[in-house]
Amino acid sequence: MQIYKVGGAVRDRLLGKPVTDIDWVVVGATAEQMQAKGFRPVGSDFPVFLHPKTGDEYALARTERKSGHGYGGFIFHASPDVTLEEDLIRRDLTINAMAEDETGNITDPYHGQRDLEARVLRHVSPAFAEDPLRVLRVARFAARYAGLGFSIAPETLELMRQLSRSGELQALTPERCWKEISRALMEDQPQVFIEVLRSCDALEVLLPEVNALFGVPQPPAHHPEIDSGVHTLSVLEQSALHKQPLTVRWACLLHDLGKGLTAEKDWPRHIAHEHKGLRLIKAVNERYKVPRDCQELALLVGEYHTHGHRALELKASTLLELLQRFDVYRRPQRFEEFIAACEMDARGRLGLENRPYPQADYLRGAARAALAVAVQPLLEQGFRGPELGEALKHERLKALQAYKAAAKD
Repeated sequence: MQIYKVGGAVRDRLLGKPVTDIDWVVVGATAEQMQAKGFRPVGSDFPVFLHPKTGDEYALARTERKSGHGYGGFIFHASPDVTLEEDLIRRDLTINAMAEDETGNITDPYHGQRDLEARVLRHVSPAFAEDPLRVLRVARFAARYAGLGFSIAPETLELMRQLSRSGELQALTPERCWKEISRALMEDQPQVFIEVLRSCDALEVLLPEVNALFGVPQPPAHHPEIDSGVHTLSVLEQSALHKQPLTVRWACLLHDLGKGLTAEKDWPRHIAHEHKGLRLIKAVNERYKVPRDCQELALLVGEYHTHGHRALELKASTLLELLQRFDVYRRPQRFEEFIAACEMDARGRLGLENRPYPQADYLRGAARAALAVAVQPLLEQGFRGPELGEALKHERLKALQAYKAAAKD
């Protein structure tokens, strides 16, 4: 029995990056031998065991053979005669197909170290094209390592293109897609993920609503970058630069989907794109079974982001409606995330990345003014039920009117 570290732990150590998760592979062992040593079996598709003390996962070396469509269409074979090289060849990229023994010796049959030095993401074998999930995984790795100068090998990109055109991407489950998408959005350069998907024809399959934005012009006076798709990438880039959470990044990706519905004859204006885009945002949310907090913020940002940009011009009554719509009294964090998404949208314009965004503090101040209205005095005046709600609304409106007047002075 021989035990090796494999995959990301080896790759990241060689890159000088922190190693968080360690994958282990066991060569020359049977399931019975593993259990005899106290390892607990947990794998259903193939033998995976938990270490009796650390709880780390140890997988028996295995081979795999394509047997159907999608990510799950494989037959696995694990036995003591499967070699380390056979286990490594089934992996996606050469930089993920290295192993390290307990003394630190590297086994690198597919030249992963060479590709690390050359900053290339390259597939290990033609079997890469058997797993459609690898299109998303490679795009995610491209987003993670773009800052280190990594690019995708042309022949690997061509295999990704073939997978995109094969219909295999449609066989992926919503859960698997969302796991890759959400992880990619949290990388250092999430816009690269979208760029790679577009370059291999996967974006029009997975996110046709986002793909439709490219080539759609916007008024150059407000959007010097002009192209709606380019703008979306820039907004996503800003969200990463400003360390925004997943909810905000998801909203940034989807906020302008309505512009893809504008008739060509109306370009570059996009009247009511906020409302037109809502059905598209809903469709994407449902397609990938997106978590509720991400769904809700994406819809609210899609509908109200221009309100955010026009915050200083809004009437007190419109400000109040906005705060009510966000339920800022019970969910202040969601309103803060809305403000963040609006600011990323404003910064995602060519040459305007560092322009001040006074709307952010203005909206925060409006929320504080409304939240400062106390309920107790109204209760003491005898207001109850629906009448209390109306009285509270009236007092909040007065507070916002006073806030607006003070802001002008």
